[in-house]
Formats: sequence, C-alpha cells, structure tokens
Amino acid sequence: MERAEGWARVARTSGFQELMRKKKAFLIPAVIFFMVFYFTLPVLTAYTTVLNFEVIEGLSLAYIYAFAQFVMTWTLCHIYLSQANKWDDLVEKARHEAAEDTAEEGSA
Repeated sequence: MERAEGWARVARTSGFQELMRKKKAFLIPAVIFFMVFYFTLPVLTAYTTVLNFEVIEGLSLAYIYAFAQFVMTWTLCHIYLSQANKWDDLVEKARHEAAEDTAEEGSA
C-alpha cells in the first residue's frame, strides 16, 4: 500500500501535472499526424490513381510517398527524443516535490 501512496504523492505534484500536460500536448497531435500520414498511402493507392503519376521513368509518386514515410518516421523520432529530453527536468522536479512532501509528512 505504501507504493500506491508514493505514486499518488507524485501524481499530486505540480511538476508531474505539468509533465503530463506537456506530454499530451505533444503526443496527441504527433500520433494523429503519424496515423493520417501512414494510412493515406494505402487509401490513396487502393481507391484513387493520384499516386500513379510517374515523376521519372519507373518512379511514381507512390514510391516517393512510401519513401517519405521512412523520412517522416525518423524525423518524428528525433523530434520526440528532443522533447523527451526536455521532459526530464520536469521528472526531476516532480521527484523533488514528492520527496519534500514525504519529508514534511515525516516531520509532522
């Protein structure tokens, strides 16, 4: 039971609340963008002929779009990593606040 109380104490800290707010603000739009970009290729190739246009002999827009998905995935990964590094400061802030709450409860 003590472990659950510790997690509840961390969840109440302002640092943790700010961390969750910032993570949601980044992750929800990133996931929506990824899903739309990813599933657009099979939808366009299955139901339209838009991607059949040949840019160069034997290289259609479908191949370019498929390659762009690899680029998008790696780019999104790098953006996520840079954001996650910023979130580390908020994790430390939440730990520090939770530790202060524990110390205050112990001295009271």
